[in-house]
Parts: sequence; C-alpha cells; structure tokens
Amino acid sequence: MKAAVLRKFGEPLSIEQIDKPTPGPQEVLIRVHACGIDGTDLKLIDGFGYHPQLPFVMGHEPAGVVDQIGVEVSDVRVGDHVVTYNFFTCGQCAICRGDREQLCPHMAAVLGVKGWPGGYAEYLKVPARQVVAVPRGISFEDAAVLCDAGITAFHAVERSRATRGETVLVFGVGGVGSFAVQFAKMSGARVIAVDTSESKCARALELGADSTINGVQQDVTAEVRRLTGDWGVDCVIDIVGREATMVAGVDSLRNGGRIVIVGYTPEVYHLSGKQLAQNELELIGARCGRKCDLIATVRHVAGGRISSIVTDAFPLDQVNEALALLRSGQVLGRCVLRMEEQR
Repeated sequence: MKAAVLRKFGEPLSIEQIDKPTPGPQEVLIRVHACGIDGTDLKLIDGFGYHPQLPFVMGHEPAGVVDQIGVEVSDVRVGDHVVTYNFFTCGQCAICRGDREQLCPHMAAVLGVKGWPGGYAEYLKVPARQVVAVPRGISFEDAAVLCDAGITAFHAVERSRATRGETVLVFGVGGVGSFAVQFAKMSGARVIAVDTSESKCARALELGADSTINGVQQDVTAEVRRLTGDWGVDCVIDIVGREATMVAGVDSLRNGGRIVIVGYTPEVYHLSGKQLAQNELELIGARCGRKCDLIATVRHVAGGRISSIVTDAFPLDQVNEALALLRSGQVLGRCVLRMEEQR
C-alpha cells in the first residue's frame, strides 16, 4: 500500500510502498479515505514534543471504512464508516477509571503520533476498541478532523465550564479554534475570537463568533476591556499557546476568571503570581479529550449543529505541499488528505 513515511526529523515525508497491515484477533483494518493534518504533525516532523521511532507513518485524524475484522471482533462490522480514538490507554488505573483516560500514565501509544502508525496511508489497523462509528451522512473529510480538532475543542469548552450569559475569548481560529467558537456558542456564551489574519477573523464571524479582534492590528486586552465594559471575559481558551497569548489572555480575564490552555510551544510562560492569587484566576490544562468526547462530537456534527471546518484538501502524493501550506499559516480551517484519489 502507499504511505507517507517520516524517515528523518526535519526532512520532507517520503511517499513509499509499504506492507499492508493484517488485523489481529481483536483488531480491525480500515481503508482510509481521508486524514486530517495539523500542528502536531509539524511538531513531529520538527522533533518537538513526541519522538516516534523512525521510520514512522504519521496521521492522527483518519476516517474510512472497515475493510476487515479480527476473529474476536463482534461490535464492529465490515463496511462501517469509522474514525479512531487515538489514545491507547490501560483502562485499569485510577485515572482511566476516573473518566480522564487521555491522561493515563501507562499510555501504550498515540495513533499516528507515537508507538502506532497512523492514517497517512491507504490502510490502517487498530484495536476494535479504538473505533467510533460515524453516520454515513458525514463526509470522510469532515469525519476525519473530529479525531483531534473536534474532540479537542469539545473537551476544552467543557473544561472551561462556559455557560449561558458568560463571555469566552478564543485565541486562534484555525482548525481547533473553528470548532471551539462553535462549541462555545452552543454553551450559550458570547464569543470573542482573536486571530492575526483578517480572513480567519471573518471566518470566525461566519461560524458564530459575536466579535473578533485582529491581534496584529489591535491591542487585545484593551479591545476586550472595551467590548466588555472594562469587566473582562469570564473565560479564555488559548489554542495558540505562546507567551504573548497567555499574557494577553490572563490580562483579559475578569476577577475569578478561567483560562484553558490547549496549544503549546517551546516557549515558557512568565505570569504574575500576585495577579493569579489576588484575582483568584484559574489555569486549566486541556489535553485532546476522552473517547466519550469524540462520540459526543460526532453526534453534534451528525445533528447538523456544527459547520464544516475543512477548507483545503490534497491527495496523499502532495502531503509535503499540504504540510508546507499549513506551516505558512495559510490554511483557513483544516486541511485533509484524500486517500481515495490514489486509487
């Protein structure tokens, strides 16, 4: 089968013919139709964050059709349209049993990221327990991006505890941010979106944001204070994860406000302990999400409550061009690879 392979950090992926996987007794083989690409893939190529053993097939946003099932699989059928839950957890520790499995300290692998090859290929095998069914009314492209962008945004908004009547400030309106704006609006909150691109600010308004701030042309904190009558926002969801956005986010909070940290970079944040303590601010981390969050995200999309965030698509052969476009910051929403164009 054809696959895009990472052979050396810092270098383009190689399009190769590799062995088609064979599912074990409790595994399924998925014929991949689409796979999203995002900032995590750029970090993998750069050797930042995760360091999979090379050579490695990336791709943690796959969607496709079940092609084969193992002899012990009973709850998944050939022909099912599916996406994958990407954290291979132990399911037994206190954290897993406490319904926070994406934080499992005994994580065996993360699909397409470390320890298990991903969806930058024509076929993918996974344990059947990692599979989530998708209604046929959802396109493969839209389904694929739910595996990371969708689940991450849903979980971040849930962690934010945003409620009706509150104001939420979202930093970064790319893939995850495009979903976050919509899920925050579903909570009943007023949403202010921040980006450095006029096109992404306009896109945020189309997705339901009440106001936008251009982080290059405007002082974010001053504009937030103006928009909120000098009160500040109840919650910040930072999908960018740079020191500048963290500082602006904290400064934009009302007393007792909350900031949810989703994105991260190699930067280290310098925040005022006095400000955090005396204003009783909350710093909340959010890592992707749980399998139940992915199931809920699929349900919301199937119900027509969430608009598509896919704005760019490339065939697998052009994966490096797609990654370059993403790195340039020119992807308006989410970019996907379309595997069926290879056949």
